[in-house]
Parts: sequence; C-alpha cells; structure tokens
Amino acid sequence: MKNISILGSTGSIGTQTLDIVRDNDDINVCALAAGSNIDLLEKQIREFKPKVVSVWDSDKAEELKKRVRDTDVDIYTGMNGLITAATVDSADIVVLAVVGMVGIRPAIAAINAHKDIALANKETLVTAGHIIMTLAKEKNVRILPVDSEHSAIFQCLNGEDTKAVSKLILTASGGPFRGMTREQMKNVKVEDALKHPNWSMGRKITIDSATMVNKGLEIIEAKWLFDMAVEDIQVVVQPQSLIHSMVEFEDGAIMAQLGTPDMRLPIQYALYYPERRYLKGERVDFSKIASINFEIPDMDNFRGLYLARQAGITGGSMPTVMNAANEKAVALFLDKKIGFLDIIDIMEKSMNRHVNIKNPSLEDILQTEQDTYDYIDDLLGERKV
Repeated sequence: MKNISILGSTGSIGTQTLDIVRDNDDINVCALAAGSNIDLLEKQIREFKPKVVSVWDSDKAEELKKRVRDTDVDIYTGMNGLITAATVDSADIVVLAVVGMVGIRPAIAAINAHKDIALANKETLVTAGHIIMTLAKEKNVRILPVDSEHSAIFQCLNGEDTKAVSKLILTASGGPFRGMTREQMKNVKVEDALKHPNWSMGRKITIDSATMVNKGLEIIEAKWLFDMAVEDIQVVVQPQSLIHSMVEFEDGAIMAQLGTPDMRLPIQYALYYPERRYLKGERVDFSKIASINFEIPDMDNFRGLYLARQAGITGGSMPTVMNAANEKAVALFLDKKIGFLDIIDIMEKSMNRHVNIKNPSLEDILQTEQDTYDYIDDLLGERKV
C-alpha cells in the first residue's frame, strides 16, 4: 500500500491525482490540503477518508469542521496546517501541488520528515532550489517531477549516465497567443488568456503559459532537478504538445518522451516510480499525425521568457523577485486590475530595482518576496497606510 498526502487537493493536479487513486486499489490518502474550496474538499474527505485535512482559510476551516463533524478527520489551518499535512506520520510521499511560494516551507518540512516529494509546485525550486535539493540529498529523499516537461526529461534519463548529457530541450506549446505581437496582445482579456489550446490547467499556470513565463520557470526548475547550467537548457515551441521534452547526449543522440497531453501520466509515473502501470485514456495514433512542427520561441514579444531565463542565469535572490512579481501581477490580471502586458512590465521593473543576494537563506527568500509585493503595491498605489 502506498500512502500519500496531497497538498492542493482541490486544484488541477490534486483532482487528477485523486483520479489515479480511484483507478488503483493500493493507494491510501492520508492527508489533504486545500485553500478555500471546502465544497469540493468535503466531498474528497467523505470519499477518501483522510485522517488529516488542512484548509488555508481559517474561517473556511471552521465551517468545514461543522460540516464533517460526523467523521473522525482532524482539521488544521494556515501554514501550520500545510506543514502538518506534509509531515503526517503515515504518508510515504507528498504530492506538492499548491500554487506559489507557499509550498517552500511544507516542502522543507516534508523532506526533514523523510517523505519523498512528487513535485508539481515549480516555484519551490525556482526560489529555493539550492536549499531544497541540498536538503533532499542530505536526507536521502527523492524529488520526483510531476510537471510534464520535467517528467519527460526524468523518463529519458532513466538508466542513462547523466554525465553524458549535453543539453536539455524543453518543449512549449506557445500558448493561446503564439505568433502574436505585443501590439496584438495589448487588449487581451482574462477570458482569452485562459483558453489554452492543448492543456487543462489551473488559472495561474494557464496565464503563465500565455505569457510564456511558465517556460522560464521550468528552465530554472530543470536547472535544480537535473543539475544543469541554464545555458545548457534550450526551449523550442512544439505546438502539438506531442513531444513533452527531450535530452541530447554527448554523442549527438536525442531521446524524447511523447504522449497525449494528459497530466495523469506524469503524476502516476511519480507516484509509482520506477514502476509503470496501465493508465486509461487516449493513445497517440501516429497514422493520424500529419506533421510535428518546431519553432524558435519569440523572446521579443514574449519577453517574460527572456526575463525568467536571465533570472535563472543570475541566480541568488533574483529568481525570487521574478517569481514573486509574476505571482502578484498574474493575480492582479486575473482580478482585472491590470492589463495582460502589464504582467511582464511589472516583472521587469521589479527585477531592475533589486539588489541581488548571492546565496539567500529561507528568511532572505521570504523577505525578498514580501519586499517585491510591497514594491508592486507602491508602484500601483495600492499600499495601505
């Protein structure tokens, strides 16, 4: 029996993880954590019967306690609740699927508790990769990638000598605005940006895909996961989302992982690694594929990718600034307080003003995040006095 804890159970990755649980009789859900969607969380509690549940919103947590008082579940709240769910004794592996830098502390706590991590929260490695990967190695904990691109690379490297790798190639769909100029994207609406051509994802990551910042975050995540220099990580646009990523070796051979755009595959691979299991769903039919196309990413009109890549090269606290500015700006865009192009402008202004810290501690990272948020509030005149 495999015992799992799911942080972010009501989101896209969390709900698809529970789909896998439904299809396998040897996974037990020990803990669930969510933000505020207690309607769905209550259904999950009654179906999967976890012993521990965390709700970020304290008022929602109190309401949920009343709703499920007929069960024996223990309900916690806030950051302490997330950490409790991440370190529950019975869990073997933690699916880290929360959105944003909120995932850093529970990730560290889970590693210290010797839990393997199925990582779907890229911000944790983007901002604190030097802390997370060092600690995981020290505690002999596995960090198993769930992002489709990083899972693809992980699968291509299975059984290979990592010293023979010369390049990692991350593929991108190009998002809903592929081929458009900044001028054409000037009046993009939230509803337009949320229409991804291939993948079904959460709102934040869908916007990141539309700006292509998501691919920049993935470059930095790949840097830490696979111990590669940013300069040796290439991005190519592959609009069909058939090739999920590739690895080039010293002898010129390239290995690629292909499949339908279905996040359940990398989730299941992480949960059962190194075992492969049957997964229901569509299969690739090569007889129906006319072509597979590749394009060079447009870093002029999609400058967010360029900025994120530069943050990865700079290192230190700069990725935290880039990530925090993007998180804040995306939230503002989703609330229709700023325009689509303002997301990248805010990111660039935040990065330009920052004095980089070369080897930031966890406290430095969290303070840099808050300083970035404060700067954006000042920039937009929203700071409460």
